[in-house]
Amino acid sequence: MTLTAVDDAFLSELRRRLPGAAFRDLEPRYVEEPRGRWVGQAGAVVAPETTAQVAEVIRAAAAARVPVVPYGGGTGLVGGQVSPEGPAPVLLSLERMRAVRAVYPQENILVAEAGAILSDVHAAAEVADRLFPLSIAAKGSARIGGLLATNAGGVNVLRYGNARDLCLGLEAVLPDGQIWHGLKRLRKDNTGYDLKDLLVGAEGTLGVITAATLRLAPRPAGEGTALMAVPGPEAALDLLARARDHMGEGISAFELMHRAGLDFLSEALPDLRQPFPEPPEWFVLIDVGLARGLDPAAALEALFAEGVEAGLVGDGMIAQSEAQRHDFWEVREQIPEANRRIGSVSSHDISLPLGEVPAFIGRANRAIADLGDFRVNCFGHLGDGNLHYNVFPPEGGRREDHFDQRGVIKCTVHDLVHAMGGSVSAEHGIGRLKVTDLERYGDPAKLSAMRAIKDALDPAGIMNPGAVLRARG
Repeated sequence: MTLTAVDDAFLSELRRRLPGAAFRDLEPRYVEEPRGRWVGQAGAVVAPETTAQVAEVIRAAAAARVPVVPYGGGTGLVGGQVSPEGPAPVLLSLERMRAVRAVYPQENILVAEAGAILSDVHAAAEVADRLFPLSIAAKGSARIGGLLATNAGGVNVLRYGNARDLCLGLEAVLPDGQIWHGLKRLRKDNTGYDLKDLLVGAEGTLGVITAATLRLAPRPAGEGTALMAVPGPEAALDLLARARDHMGEGISAFELMHRAGLDFLSEALPDLRQPFPEPPEWFVLIDVGLARGLDPAAALEALFAEGVEAGLVGDGMIAQSEAQRHDFWEVREQIPEANRRIGSVSSHDISLPLGEVPAFIGRANRAIADLGDFRVNCFGHLGDGNLHYNVFPPEGGRREDHFDQRGVIKCTVHDLVHAMGGSVSAEHGIGRLKVTDLERYGDPAKLSAMRAIKDALDPAGIMNPGAVLRARG
């Protein structure tokens, strides 16, 4: 169906339905995205304060067939929050809906509105002596609604799961303006289709998440972090298996990094303290959280000793203080910022079966070398098979000089991922960047079912058109 751009009549209707405080000026941040791939557009920017006000926006948009683009923290990396084409939409920001509505420490539950910033949710959980384990580099700006809409991952998926696994219930506004009151605190609820799991990961194409019931976890009594140099990805995978044998579910994160990441940090963020006097070719960051009575440092020391004996570990260090733990993690969390400053030719958020990771890295590196003189920074969450495989120009080169190769690089990497049983979108979502990839690699039956669901819930196609599924012409 044909959509209509925001016009004066629609703006007048919105002003009749919403208080003046809900309207925002069109600042650049609303139509930009972190990688600079697109500049979006918006005919109006509104920031409702309540779920009822969100529903008013959606009802007005549905009646006028005006597209709606939900906006969280603007940190998405696949363009799901910007609309560069088509009729100018109403951009619906959740920035004013930031409340933590309730915390239930005995139940390990927290209820937060969609605009709550992730770091604020972390703080609210900490006050209750609990942990909300979802953690990403953009925790100071990413918002709960966007994290759920993209089914965000992060560094703790190995132990706690993705955003979907940390969500028990949702409140949401559906494409016809109905409010779904699904903020249940139940672990078991077999009452038909699970709308929660449908909306989580839908990237705003099936409705607008306005609040969520989130799982908390007990805070580990003891935490420890170590960096260990390994000969390569195969050794890292073996070390992960041994770490699980030592500590079971006590491993919170197991991150694989390459020397290129340290080189990029030196180049782009020279003031950042580097941990190794001589950077290793490959190394892992291991984070553990253990129950009372168990010593994380001792467990990591035992793992290090076993790794050395088995030829899996060369150099290494175990954090001796919280400050040093922070320094170790700062290395990992600043690598994406260093990547951004240097500027990739093509970046890839991929996942593979764990056993295929080492072979993939070798095959992909050879394939990229065949395409030209490039640098590769491969790093990521080895514990759950999620790699960030990013291709950069040679030192001193400009990424703009290689943009004509961006397509062939992406296809080379993604074809290999698909052939090895992996996914071309591990934790960032589809957005607008990977719509063609989804069509190329997606299972036809799944794509058909997705389109049927979209058409059933959003027959007018107003919800974030062009994201995940190609907008109908």
